[in-house]
This record gives sequence, C-alpha cells and structure tokens, in this order.
Amino acid sequence: MPFRYGIATMTEGPVVFVRVRVADNGREVSGIASDLLPPKWFTKIANKPIAEEIEELLRVILHACRAGVGLRGENVFVLWRQLYEAQAAWGRQEKLPPLLWNFGVSLVERALIEAVARSRGSTFSQLLREGALGLRLDCIHPELRGSAAAAGLPIQPNSKVIARHTVGLADPLTQADIAPSDRLDDGLPQSLGENIRAYGLRHFKLKLCGDAARDLARLENIASVLIGHCGDDFAFSLDGNEQFKSVETFRAFWEEASRSGPLRTALPRLLFVEQPLHRDAALAPEVGEAFARWPDRPPMIIDESDGAPEDLRTALQLGYAGTSHKNCKGIFKGVAHRCLLRARELDQPGRRVLMSGEDLCNIGPVALLQDLAVMAALGIESVERNGHHYHAGLSHFPEAVREQVMAHHSDLYVRSQGGWPTLRIQSGQLDLASINAAPFGVGFELGLESFRRIE
Repeated sequence: MPFRYGIATMTEGPVVFVRVRVADNGREVSGIASDLLPPKWFTKIANKPIAEEIEELLRVILHACRAGVGLRGENVFVLWRQLYEAQAAWGRQEKLPPLLWNFGVSLVERALIEAVARSRGSTFSQLLREGALGLRLDCIHPELRGSAAAAGLPIQPNSKVIARHTVGLADPLTQADIAPSDRLDDGLPQSLGENIRAYGLRHFKLKLCGDAARDLARLENIASVLIGHCGDDFAFSLDGNEQFKSVETFRAFWEEASRSGPLRTALPRLLFVEQPLHRDAALAPEVGEAFARWPDRPPMIIDESDGAPEDLRTALQLGYAGTSHKNCKGIFKGVAHRCLLRARELDQPGRRVLMSGEDLCNIGPVALLQDLAVMAALGIESVERNGHHYHAGLSHFPEAVREQVMAHHSDLYVRSQGGWPTLRIQSGQLDLASINAAPFGVGFELGLESFRRIE
C-alpha cells in the first residue's frame, strides 16, 4: 500500500543491511543491523530527487562503515564514541545535518551491539543493565554524571507493547473509501476499520498535512471511525509532520479542532503531539516564549529536531515534554535520553515528560526486531507500528529468510494466507517474548548471499 507521511508518498524503498565483524576477547563474531532508506525524512527538501536522497543515505552509511574499520576499544561505547566523532567531523565538513550523518553511525552501532550480545550470550537488556556495553551517560548528558543506565530503566524489559497504528494521509478509513481497482486481495486488512477489527487496535497515530481545512475534515472522519469501533476505549497521538510555521499557527489549529464535533469528543484521549514545527524553527528561543503564553497547551515532543544529543536538553528548556526514540537516531543516545527524562521527572514532580516509540515504517527480518528490543528495554509501552500495514509482511524476502523468522519468532509473526510471515497483533498488542530472549532481538544469523553488495 502507498504510505503518505508528509511531503512524500512511499510506494517502494530499498532495505539496507550492515554486517560488522568484531574480535571480542579473542573471539571473532559478526553482528548485523538493517533499516529502510526512507526519502524525505532525514532531510525534507521537496524538490530533491528521491534517487539523490537514496544515494546520500548510502554515502553516510558507507562512510561510517569505512571509518569503523580497525577501531579498537575496551567496550562498544568506546568504539561508538570514536566512530561518532569521526563521522561528525566528516558530516560538518560535508555540511550534512546531524540527523543524516548519524544514521550511518546508528547502523554500525546496532551491528556492534548485536555482535557483542551474541559473543557474550546476553540480551540487550542484560548488557545495558549490567553496564557491559560501557555506556557513560554523562558523555551524552553531563548532568547524569555518576548515574548508571539501570537507575533510569525498568528492571525487566516490557513483555508486550501496544501497537500504535499509523493512519497515513492517504489511508482509506472504511471499505467504502477503497475503489474496486485499489482493493488488495492478500488477506491483510486495508482500511482503518478493517485494521481495528482484525487486530483489536486501541492506539493510533494520526498524521497532519498542514492544510487546516483538510486536516480538520479528515480528523473528524477518523474520530468518527474510532468512536464507532472503539467507543471511548482508545488513545491517539498527532504527528504534525513539521507542517506548522509557528506555535501560534498550531495553536490556532488546535483551538479550532477543540470546537469540532466528534474531534472534540476524541481530544481528551490525546497522548501527545509530535513535531508540529519545522526542524528549522522548532528549537528557536521564541518557541519557549510562545509556550509560556500557552500554559494549557497539549504535550508536545520533538522528533526530527532530535539530531544532536543536546537538542533534547534545549527542547525541555523551551517547554517540550520530551522526544521520540527511533533506532535510526541512535541507541546510546536514546538510552541517555530516557535516563535524562526520568531524572527530570524525579527532580520536578508534577512535570509530565515523555519518550514515545516511533517506527518510520521499519520492517523485519532485522530492523523491526532490534527496534522492539530497544523499546522493551526502555520501557516504552505504546509504539508506533506501521511497516506491516504498508508492506505485505515479509513476502518480498527470500524463502529461507522467511523461514528463519518463523522458526525464531512465531510469537511475533504468523503465516499469512499466502504463506509468508506477517506481524501478529492480538488485542492491539505485540508479544515480545522471543525478542527479549534473543541477543539484541534477532537470534539467528541472516544469510545475505541473495542481496546486492554495496561498495
């Protein structure tokens, strides 16, 4: 299915895999990471050709891989810091934004963590809580000096997460919205109503396009569907998609929405608003001044503005409630962010702080599993899941890969009517038992022979 998520509509996209080889205590072990290469997210330049964006993403990945060759250190965090600093220097020289150049670092970081988890026979959560990855929180947030990650994280990873279903800007809401020529016959639900019935969904993510009249009309229709299927048993987040020019513009939209029929009924179930302002303006001092004039505003978090480690501190100072976690933004940074938010919560009782789990349309057989392993370890309960909705499960991967996934993660995946694995969502939740038991989520060595090698 096409996925419209802002200024772009995704109809296809490459998946990249990164494999590293590490010598750990005299033993060579490999680790893997993966991600979709989504255009119009790391940079939102409307007129830039998508092929150029894909090449740019590959360039930052390849540079990070080459910069990582030969690095030595006593733990993964030491290696990560060396790689991060080398990539940052190159990124500044190439005039690339941190969100973009750090994407390459994040893939190597994930692969390193998986390699060490496999070498030690430990899970990601265990390595993190035991300090075996060497994470020093104060290197990312100085105010966490003397703090250990275990103090800011749950004792056990979540055994389940709530699947927060994205309603894309082009998604059909009811079966009547689907033209006969667009009706798919792969056995998967297509409209919002069908998804609610099939998966027992109760959490949703609603995207905005920035055209107030169109957004309000669509939100009214979505609210009617949610109320019709779920009654008052649902919650939702709003994704501003960087579409608003100022706090005042978004406030005017919010106040109009608050007066609007079914939408007014739904608004008390709002979880948070994600990145309403464009990244170029979201962290400006005047945002804090505008927030001060709007004390009863809804909780707002940053997403695309969370490029450099210090961006969350700036956002909190301005009055944002928190940030999102996505593995593509970095795992060590995400863990440090979670610990910083927990510390702020303890220091300022009554202040609501948030870390959401977002998806960026990632899918198995690797990216989704590692993403869920991190979400579980961070204790994030509601996680945006939408890759399974727009892709036909793992139907596009080789048969051997599909069988590996089913053999190791039959709690997370189920066979579709076509025989390929698709995500298993029951009562609106994902079971993470096999994810939490595996070294960093995956638990098997993926064969890459059928994929094209990139030099």
